[in-house]
Amino acid sequence: MSQAILQTVNLKLAFGAVVVADGINFELHEGERLAVIGQNGAGKTTFINICTGLIQPTSGTVNFDGHNITKLAPRTIARRGLVRSFQLPQLFLEHTVRDCIRLAAAGKIGRLGIWSALSDAVSASEVEHVLEMVGLRERADELSALLPEGQRKLLDIAMALVLDPKVLILDEPTSGVSSDEKHGLMKTIMGALDERRITAIFVEHDVDIVARYATRVAAWISGRIASDGTPEAVLNDPEIRKNVIGE
Repeated sequence: MSQAILQTVNLKLAFGAVVVADGINFELHEGERLAVIGQNGAGKTTFINICTGLIQPTSGTVNFDGHNITKLAPRTIARRGLVRSFQLPQLFLEHTVRDCIRLAAAGKIGRLGIWSALSDAVSASEVEHVLEMVGLRERADELSALLPEGQRKLLDIAMALVLDPKVLILDEPTSGVSSDEKHGLMKTIMGALDERRITAIFVEHDVDIVARYATRVAAWISGRIASDGTPEAVLNDPEIRKNVIGE
């Protein structure tokens, strides 16, 4: 197995009596598609927030690409290649789809300012290619506020892709998307990840999505990883079926 690109060592965090990270020792390897599952409040999003610098743990470390990133700011972590998208897409709603991608690129390379042309932030060909990857090229000149939820999700992910990540963390990419659109959305996302050779973590509640698109599953219960392995092994674990899937 390849060397771990993301690793946490004895990660702990509690809010009062509520333990949301209970000594998490975790490794993510290059090329994996890891699905994170668990009931609401199990610690999934908190774990992501710690890894991406939005929350500081009580103790423990986060290592990315061979370096300790525990105390780094979120923007610094993103510039190093650990990037995330959000459950609620974080878009520039008053800007076009194309300019949202340009703004994301400008933020990464530090060219965002009143005297900087937005078109200079990233090459036009790169913008068009990212738009093509997520299927938004035909809507590139529309305001992002006009997009339906599924396409808002794809734009949020496109804004992450233009940052050239080594690891992309997707927080509930199919939430708010109709059941008819979920698989098409995931196929588009996975195609983009494969093309860019990006390792990925995605938080997901839909068991069918997890079974179809993950190469590995980690199940959270009460701030700990209760089961970690292949989709078949984890999704058929009696404890996980009872306490996570709800059967």
